[in-house]
Amino acid sequence: MLRLTTTMTCVATLLMACNSAPSTPTTVLDTQIETLGYVESSRPDLIQSSAQIENLGGNFGWSEGPVWVEKLEAVLFTDVPGNTIWKYKDGEGLTTYMSPSGATPPLPEYTSSPGANGLILLDTDTLIVPDHGNRTLWRQNITTKDRTVLADNFQGKRLNSPNDAALHSSGIIFFTDPPYGLKGQDSDAAKELNFNGVFALYPNGSLQLIDDSLARPNGVILSPDERTLYVANSDPATANWTAYDVGVGGGVSNPRVIAEAFEELAAGLRGNPDGMAMAADGTIFATGPGGVWLLSPTGEKLGVISTGSSIANVTFGGADGRDLYMTSHKNLARTRTNIKGHGF
Repeated sequence: MLRLTTTMTCVATLLMACNSAPSTPTTVLDTQIETLGYVESSRPDLIQSSAQIENLGGNFGWSEGPVWVEKLEAVLFTDVPGNTIWKYKDGEGLTTYMSPSGATPPLPEYTSSPGANGLILLDTDTLIVPDHGNRTLWRQNITTKDRTVLADNFQGKRLNSPNDAALHSSGIIFFTDPPYGLKGQDSDAAKELNFNGVFALYPNGSLQLIDDSLARPNGVILSPDERTLYVANSDPATANWTAYDVGVGGGVSNPRVIAEAFEELAAGLRGNPDGMAMAADGTIFATGPGGVWLLSPTGEKLGVISTGSSIANVTFGGADGRDLYMTSHKNLARTRTNIKGHGF
């Protein structure tokens, strides 16, 4: 059921559960870069099947949330169980940007994934940081790393563990709130909300619940014209992508499933619908079983990018916006596309 509820509170947290212990990351410098995986594409104007996938290094517990930061000329991304935000820059390799990225030890008993998750940019100087360990959505200065709480509860109840976010030009932040940051997920005693929701946080602090029907709402992104909101549902039993109409004022309506991933999961491919990146022409680069799916705005599958392991999230970046960065389980990967990401 689609439901709309409003409260004057602040909210959010991002995260992806992973019980494997994080290891010390390894850096792959430019002179050592190896290639991996493959590309299947029916649209060479988007990406060619001959495009190489670079392994940029890492040995993470579960890498997530990449975002290209022009100010740093680098991509930032998270290791959620490792409680760290990492930076990758050509010529420098991997370096620590911030640790801890979420909860400060001693860690809360309810979480096995204490770090930040899906990073996005608010503006050139500011990150939006969903924090699993603190179950809070932050605004963070890129240089000073000073943080301000944007949201941490809905109608007086703590959020579960918001996972990903998308920014509307009006200032509305759409975000998802699955239970992945809680050890027991839906059955965890620390879970205060009786649903897993898709939310909209307005600039005035008003928080609206726009959908409580998805079992595991996860990745979220807007179309270039901001008329469509896409949400990935990472529950294996209902693995799909849902589209919503977005009105002039940011109101959301008309949910409909545009693509499903049951056959690929049944075939044993690894990964669930998760993070997404938007190309300038409206093509969705959506992580799913087998890698990154190329989806048309209506859900037609146009190709897949596979690194050989589960890919949690993806972003466009680089000097011209044509590099595609992928957080591929334990490592960071990159490939070259023939289209710019939206916003470049």
